[in-house]
Amino acid sequence: MDFERQSTILITCSPGLGGCLARETEALGFPLLGGSGDRGVVTRGTLADTMVLNLRLRTAFNVLYRISRFPCPHPEALYGKVRSLPWERFVPPGEEITVTTRVRTPSVDNTMFPALKVKDGVVDRLAAARGGRPDSGREKRGVVIHLTWVGREATLHLNTSGRKISDRGYRRIPGRAPLRENLAAGILLTAGYTGREPLANPMCGSGTLAIEAALIAAGRAPGLLRDDYGVMHLADFPRERWEELRRRLRREPPPGGIAPIVASDIDPAAVAGAERNARTAGVEELIRFETADFADTTLPGDPGLVILNPAYGERLEGEKGEELAALYRRIGDFFKQHCAGWRGFLFTGNRELAKSVGLRTRRRHIFFNGRIECRLLEYELYPGSRKP
Repeated sequence: MDFERQSTILITCSPGLGGCLARETEALGFPLLGGSGDRGVVTRGTLADTMVLNLRLRTAFNVLYRISRFPCPHPEALYGKVRSLPWERFVPPGEEITVTTRVRTPSVDNTMFPALKVKDGVVDRLAAARGGRPDSGREKRGVVIHLTWVGREATLHLNTSGRKISDRGYRRIPGRAPLRENLAAGILLTAGYTGREPLANPMCGSGTLAIEAALIAAGRAPGLLRDDYGVMHLADFPRERWEELRRRLRREPPPGGIAPIVASDIDPAAVAGAERNARTAGVEELIRFETADFADTTLPGDPGLVILNPAYGERLEGEKGEELAALYRRIGDFFKQHCAGWRGFLFTGNRELAKSVGLRTRRRHIFFNGRIECRLLEYELYPGSRKP
C-alpha cells in the first residue's frame, strides 16, 4: 500500500471541540479545507501523515483517511462499489476487518444493513483475490473501515485510529462520571493553559484534568501512551518509520519551564486512583496530589489557573438540589476568598447551579460531556471589588 498517496483526511471530535481541533491541526502544519465544523476538521495528507496526527492530537476522536467517494442510490450500488475496490492492497493476509457506519439515507431503514453490505463486498473481493475470507467483528480491531452514507452519496474511509484517540490508556481507575481525555484537553486549551503558569484542580476525581495538563506542560504527545492504532494493521505498514517517529516524539523537550500542578479531592480513594492514573501516564512527578476539601487546597504561591469540575445533577428538586446549590455557593466563596489574582474556571452541565456561584462570568464556552450540554465559565478574580 502506498503510504505517500495524498488524500482527504477527516478528523472527528465531540461537539464543542472543533475550534480546538482546528488550531491543533494547523499548528502541526496541516491545511484546513472546506467542511470543517464543530464536530471535526477536514485536511489533506498521506497515510504517513495520519501516524503523526494519531500520536500528537489531543482533542480528536478519529483520523479517517478517505479511499473512495461515490454516488450510492441503493444498497446494491454500495455492495458493487465496495467489491470493486482493491482491498487486497489495504488488508494484509490474515488480518481482521471491522466495519463502522454513519448512515442517514432513505434508501435503508436498518442502519446495520449497510455495514453488512460493506463487509460482504470486502470479504468477497479478498476471497476472490486470495481464496480465503478474513475474520470480521464489531470491535475496532484490525483494519477498520468506516462508511458514511448521506442521501445518495457514500464515502469510505480507513479509520487509522481504530479505537478513539481519546482512549489514551492511562485511566485504569475511572472514578465517578469522569471526563473524557480529549474533553479535558479541550477545556485546558480553551482556558489558555500552556504549562508555564501554575494550575490548581480541586475536586480532581480520577485526575484526568491534571494528567492532561501535565502532558501539555511537558510537551508529551498523548498518543505515545497507546501501542495499537488502526493504521498499524494496514498492508505495508512502515514499522521502522513508526518506531522512529515515536522515538523522536519522546525526545522532544518541553516548550518551556513547567509550573506547579496541584490536584486535590476530599475522597482519599479518588486521590489514590488519580495518583495511579498519573503513574500509568508517566507524569506523577509533575503533579502534587492532596486529600482535602476543595476550599482547603494548597494553592501555589504564584497565581495561575484554577479549574473545578463539580457534580451537576440533572434534577435540582429536594435535598440533593439544595446540597448542590450550597456547594456552588461555596465555590464562589472559594474563588473570592482564596483565588484573588487567579483566573477561575468552572466546568458544569447545569446553568441553574452555576448561578449560585454568585460571580459574573468573563467568558463562556459550550462543550458536550456525552449528551449533556456543558459550559466552561471563566471568572477574573480580583481582591476586593473591581472598580468600573
